[in-house]
Amino acid sequence: QVLFRVVTFGLNAFTLRYLSRELIGVVNVRLTLLYSTVVFLAREAFRRACLSGSTKRNWTKTINLLWLTVPLGVFWSIFLGLVWLHLLEVPDPSVVPHYQAGVVAFGLSAIIELLGEPFWVLAQAHLFVRLKVIAESFSVVSKCILTVILVVFYPQWGLYIFSLAQLLYASVLVVCYVIYFVMFLGSPEATKKSFPVARMKALLPNLVEDETFVNWKEAWLTWSFFKQSFLKQILTEGERYVMTFLNVLNFGDQGVYDIVNNLGSLVARFIFLPIEESFYVFFAKVLERGKNVKDQKQDDVAMAANVLELLLKLVLLIGLTITVFGYAYSQLALDIYGGSMLSSGTGPDLLRCYSLYVLFLAINGVTECFTFALMCEEEVDRYNFVMLALSFTFLCISYFLTHWHGSIGFILANCFNMGIRIAHSIHYIYDYFKESTYRPLTGLLPSLFLILVYIISGVITGFSEIFFCCDKGWMARLIHISMGALCFAATIVTMFCTETKLIHFVRSQFLSRYMKKGT
Repeated sequence: QVLFRVVTFGLNAFTLRYLSRELIGVVNVRLTLLYSTVVFLAREAFRRACLSGSTKRNWTKTINLLWLTVPLGVFWSIFLGLVWLHLLEVPDPSVVPHYQAGVVAFGLSAIIELLGEPFWVLAQAHLFVRLKVIAESFSVVSKCILTVILVVFYPQWGLYIFSLAQLLYASVLVVCYVIYFVMFLGSPEATKKSFPVARMKALLPNLVEDETFVNWKEAWLTWSFFKQSFLKQILTEGERYVMTFLNVLNFGDQGVYDIVNNLGSLVARFIFLPIEESFYVFFAKVLERGKNVKDQKQDDVAMAANVLELLLKLVLLIGLTITVFGYAYSQLALDIYGGSMLSSGTGPDLLRCYSLYVLFLAINGVTECFTFALMCEEEVDRYNFVMLALSFTFLCISYFLTHWHGSIGFILANCFNMGIRIAHSIHYIYDYFKESTYRPLTGLLPSLFLILVYIISGVITGFSEIFFCCDKGWMARLIHISMGALCFAATIVTMFCTETKLIHFVRSQFLSRYMKKGT
């Protein structure tokens, strides 16, 4: 999976050098939003309802229910397609040709993908993890390869390129699931596992005599989830909806913002998310949900407080390192990744702001992971209401900040949103531990000497960027990189000298696990 992601990353970087900002903006924001909205509204509620409870159920009725995602997808594709074609701003055909064909193709790809929904739910319910990874990896790489070939040889095709690639992605994804189940059903392995479906015909809609077409309990549960889907989709894709419906950015700025946002989020996905998921489970097991600190086992409280303090210190230092060095190396990174299309204009400033946002993401991830592991049901419900209010506030702030400061306004709005969430979590942690002798929030206070090294490194690399980057040739760039490497090395050495407790924690918790996996 990592290999496929690396290949995809490289192919995308290659493709960027042949495309305009406007074309990327229309594809990555406008058309991708159409596709994700159709797919989400058509299947999310069904997935949540059909994956709830035990795998021992009447799968014929569940499969019948899942096939309803297809007509629902057709409805949303037609309805939203008309909105995208007639109510939203249409891009200039001389800059972004074949927009209408793109809308039709992305809507059709959503319908094709929904044809594989019964297979996907069956696979998820029975923990066919490798199937999901392989199917998604093949479909993404196929899409990237076709995009590269068409961009290089037929650049004048415009949105036809991405339309064909998106259709290929959806088709390959569904075909992978179909081929797997054709081979799996009826095999000795399926018999051994007592798989509830015996033939491929059973994966099609089936009428059962004297019985209802679907399980009405699942159907009503689906309707309950469906009512929540609208709100969840708006909050999940809030930035794209603001861009698409309120015209706060032109298509070129939308394209650059989307690329920078995806690049910046790599750190969150690959570093912070695994830490949050692992230690959420740890805190949930060590401490009992809903009980105050005095009612917990004190040995467990001591362990949890120590781990929380060191985790906060770890993500804080990672975030500070990215913020400090990201400021001086954003332009160089974008120039290497996407050429002058990204490194000129607003791109470098966007990535610099995103480097600051990563610091907020780092702290919020750990503080919320502890908070969610300890909150009782009533506190979770109350927090969900706060999150809802925050999300709408975020959308409003995004709208005003983008008018004031362009696409950077989105990142500033995200920083504000994360800052409020961090403050809430810190308040919860402080209240939780105030009746004990433990103060895990001290993990947010690095040593003064290390802070001084960060400041010096930021100043040196900042001046290095001014004098050596990025239009003074490769030799100047290498000097700039060397300056950064020296400052980074000095920072790491300082960490080893001043944060010995943290270094021991990292060695015991992370490096030991890696070594065990390697052996």
